[in-house]
Amino acid sequence: MAEAHSAVAFSFAITHDGWDVNFDREVLYLVWESGLRSWKKRLARFRNSIHNGVYPGHLQSLYFLWTVLVAAHFAGLNIPFGLVQKALTVLPSTSAMWQVIACLLAALAMWLSVIFLMRYALKLLLMYKGWMYESRAPGSRVSLKTMLWASVVKVLSGWNKPRLYSFQGSLPRLPLPNVSDTMRRYLLSVQPLLNDENYRRVEGLAKEFEEGIAVKLQRYLVLKSWWSSNYVSDWWEEYVYLRGRSPLMVNSNFYGTDTLLRPTRLQAARAATIIHYCLCFRRLIERQELEPIMLQGMVPLCSWQYERLFNTARVPGVERDRIVHYQDSAHVSVHCRGKYYKLVVYSRGRLLNPAEIQIQLQQILNDESEPAPGEMKIAALTAGERSQWAHVRQTMFQRGHNRTSLHCIERAAFHVSLDDSEYGFDDQDVTRLDNYGHVLLHGKGYDRWFDKSFNLCFSTDGSVGFNTEHTWADAPVMGHLWEYVIWSELEYGYDEAGNARGIVAAPPPPPVRLAWDLSEPLLAAVDNSYRVAEALLKDLDLRILMFTGYGKGFMKSCHISPDAFIQMILQLSYFRAANRFCLTYEASMTRLYREGRTETVRSCTLESCAWVEAMQDPTTSVEERVKRLRAAAARHQLGYQDAMAGRGIDRHLFCLYVVSKYLELESPFLQEVFNEPWRLSTSQTPHGQTSLLDLKKYPKCVSAGGGFGPVADDGYGVSYIIAGEDTLFFHVSSKVNCPVTSSTNFVQQIEQSLKDVRDLFAEYKKLNNGVDKKKNK
Repeated sequence: MAEAHSAVAFSFAITHDGWDVNFDREVLYLVWESGLRSWKKRLARFRNSIHNGVYPGHLQSLYFLWTVLVAAHFAGLNIPFGLVQKALTVLPSTSAMWQVIACLLAALAMWLSVIFLMRYALKLLLMYKGWMYESRAPGSRVSLKTMLWASVVKVLSGWNKPRLYSFQGSLPRLPLPNVSDTMRRYLLSVQPLLNDENYRRVEGLAKEFEEGIAVKLQRYLVLKSWWSSNYVSDWWEEYVYLRGRSPLMVNSNFYGTDTLLRPTRLQAARAATIIHYCLCFRRLIERQELEPIMLQGMVPLCSWQYERLFNTARVPGVERDRIVHYQDSAHVSVHCRGKYYKLVVYSRGRLLNPAEIQIQLQQILNDESEPAPGEMKIAALTAGERSQWAHVRQTMFQRGHNRTSLHCIERAAFHVSLDDSEYGFDDQDVTRLDNYGHVLLHGKGYDRWFDKSFNLCFSTDGSVGFNTEHTWADAPVMGHLWEYVIWSELEYGYDEAGNARGIVAAPPPPPVRLAWDLSEPLLAAVDNSYRVAEALLKDLDLRILMFTGYGKGFMKSCHISPDAFIQMILQLSYFRAANRFCLTYEASMTRLYREGRTETVRSCTLESCAWVEAMQDPTTSVEERVKRLRAAAARHQLGYQDAMAGRGIDRHLFCLYVVSKYLELESPFLQEVFNEPWRLSTSQTPHGQTSLLDLKKYPKCVSAGGGFGPVADDGYGVSYIIAGEDTLFFHVSSKVNCPVTSSTNFVQQIEQSLKDVRDLFAEYKKLNNGVDKKKNK
């Protein structure tokens, strides 16, 4: 009763003596503080909306124009189009004050006309993608057309400093390809995977589709591309993610690792500092003080995905999930040794500093109380089947402690796991990397809240990593946050004892232990979800390769794009492991367009197959192998550029398939396309998106990147990062129960392929040097 009484902020009662009023000033102050913070954020959002709505213009230019018009009007000069006189005809008077107001209206009309003309011109200019296809090799020259284009873009977008969403209104819409172009590209992509008979069959299906129902399906897509901001993204999120009923763990979520440079080994200190700077990044997003990522320093990428980075959860549904984003959250949720806590990170109108958060986290670590029976594994519900979790949520989390605690976790800025084991990145013992990947991707199956936008995971010896839910955004956004956090942590530092820095003037708010009503049916549901999660994580075969033989520098010296180089290595490695070629998926961004997400680059091409066959044929000369490798890399680079420019294959086919399902039209061709398994699914971990991290100053600030689970039951999931001039990391996943895959074998093949290509170019250089010497003689 005492706890319930202290929770009441205000109460009153009517007695014989009159009104009896009771209130708790501290709680009322917290309510006032929360409301004040909310209104400040609304005001900031309103101010930013105005700034973004008129970008690249600035309000100061309006004031200047107004001043010029007032001076010109009272000097008797003619105002263009007679705007001041026209404004005076609708104003109540012609006094000096109303003349000044008329000048303001005229200035506003002229200013807005120029602003919207500039925005529309910038949108038209950003539709040009010719700059992507021009060579950036040493000695190459940029075309005159691209130089003129770049000059105009810089003039139109460089008037004032852009904010995070300043370019959103100027970004073009994702173009809709012609069906004939998509069919041509598709047939070219499957040609190396089919024999002549099967290729002719698929070619016939494609022709029948193109001349038949594709005409009707394309009309609906044309209408959607005109009406919506992006004709792909909403359907992609809906049907690829939200309607998926399989567990998020391993199947959807991905992970990221720490750097080699571990600045402290105190778990609470490291966690406090990382939490603090994650919230600082959130503040930059909310205030839009974060500058958008710009390619070549002038072409903006869409920033839409940043909106749901924080305060976001994927809420389960029986048939489909939904993304719930809260406008604000003043706390994070924490899991530690099977118990859950609410950690308030704002006090007295400010964000707590790292030292204050460390005190709170240490209180959690010092809590020796035992979790309630069944509480330890309650997060397994988020790791199991989505439909079951939705049913349990609807029936057992609608009232009482369960509703309150669940709401606290889902509304949190993000989730934190203070783990009870050691793990991390150790260049002296690379075998620890495999365990590190397992811990971050799935943990124990019950110690991550997989529904949250992201989980921060901290080991007992100060290592950190994250686990991210994939629906709300793609990896580059999380990578941007991670670069900012790691850089800020290194700059801020720790004291000599490894503790977080900051002044603790008063005790911070203590963490609040969350309570649960754990009935027998709920515990049975938790056990059922845990069995699903346990089977899933035990079936995961994950291996991480750290290759230090060479890196980006060597690849560039071979005059090959680093990404294309790695993709060719993977093609060679897969053929050696499986003795065949396979449909290969590489993720490419489409954020050059508004609300763009990803497109597929089909890395297995006729050129890549020709090079692999040359590498496997001992009679092929060194010169021929190098020639074919460069041709394959150039073809891959063209495919990557096409994907970024909206000329991909798979998102167009996906949308045609969705329309066909809505119209209940069956297509043998589309069935053929979507029955093809992606046995090799690859992605490059984004690295160096910003100029924050200085590897010369912090040479050990190199991350091992991150990874994800396999997409096909008989395939591999491969994530790689070109971490520096002499370091590469590969994260390879597959299924243990699949008899035809082995992550260990595939990692060995990757390492051998990397060495073979290095030897190939060493031999090629020797031959060229020999030829040059003969010519000189």
